[in-house]
Amino acid sequence: METTDASVVARGRVRELADAALTREDRASLFRFMVMMRTSEERALTLYKQGKVPGSFYDGRGQEAISVGAAFVLRPEDRTCILHRDLGAHLVRGVTPDRYLANYMGRATGVTGGKDGNMHFGDRRLGAVGMVSMLPDMALVATGMALAFKMRREARVAMTFFGEGSTANGQWHEAMNFAGIHRLPVVFVLENNRFAYSTPNELEFAVDPVERAHSYGFAGVTVDGNDVEDVFEAAREAVDLARAGGGPTLIECQTMRMHGHGAHDDMRYVPSELHAEWERRDPINRYAERLTSDYGFSSGEVEEVRSEVRSYVDECAAKALASPMPDPELAATGVFAEEFEALGDGHAPWSQVSHGHNGNGATPVSRRAA
Repeated sequence: METTDASVVARGRVRELADAALTREDRASLFRFMVMMRTSEERALTLYKQGKVPGSFYDGRGQEAISVGAAFVLRPEDRTCILHRDLGAHLVRGVTPDRYLANYMGRATGVTGGKDGNMHFGDRRLGAVGMVSMLPDMALVATGMALAFKMRREARVAMTFFGEGSTANGQWHEAMNFAGIHRLPVVFVLENNRFAYSTPNELEFAVDPVERAHSYGFAGVTVDGNDVEDVFEAAREAVDLARAGGGPTLIECQTMRMHGHGAHDDMRYVPSELHAEWERRDPINRYAERLTSDYGFSSGEVEEVRSEVRSYVDECAAKALASPMPDPELAATGVFAEEFEALGDGHAPWSQVSHGHNGNGATPVSRRAA
């Protein structure tokens, strides 16, 4: 990727904005969540190889900066549709690694209570809608929630994630068109990880997805998806715009899927030199270097975070392995909704949210029904 004078200026502006928005504690949290995502997924892959995970296994190695950076800007009352390579967003919003690991193993303590396997989950108590694999169907769900927020005149935002391959599907166009027409408070996070399963970008689309966002009447931006603060700042601007009534934004995050589509995929279609290039741009290692070079962290402090997370995930894995299988007699319960139950609020660890600063001055809603 070439660096131009304009890109240097733009990156400098992003850094200035992020410096004003992020505290030292915030940056430590961003790093911790990224490390927690990778460590949790590494443990899940090990459990899969040990035969403890039914079906296949899907992870987001190399894409940790996207889900963590984007979800970090949200308030508790905002809502999410989180997909299978975005564990970091679940962690930011309050899901713990033991529940994630238990879910992959079909245990009763998993997010779905053992009723839906592996990556199909969303904790409604934390404001997340459970996902489906037909991508990008969840873009329509997020758009629907955003429509409800607008109709009720609530200063709330919906956020969803999807890969660039999803932009070839009709559901994506329906969501973009409807959100653009009605100026809905929704943020679409597009993870361009180079391959829709095994199809490279040049065979996926003739027009860049960001340009297509403009054709639907709203903003589209491209950021370095392996830079957590670039993602954070783009998401912050998009969320502030949506909350203020300015409509949706499509954020294209340039990244690379460092593992196969699933554990069953050996990635033989990926050129080795391309994989090596993106390995050098690993989002966790890059941010660790920046913490020490730019933000005053010592190498010992960075390693301490890694060590603490490893120990925590070890404890979570032991807890998940000790959890029971679900009671077969409960298999039919909760299949159909017999009464309305509102989604709960998610965690919001960013200091400007947790300390009561709302960014654009909007008043949080006191009564929520979605």
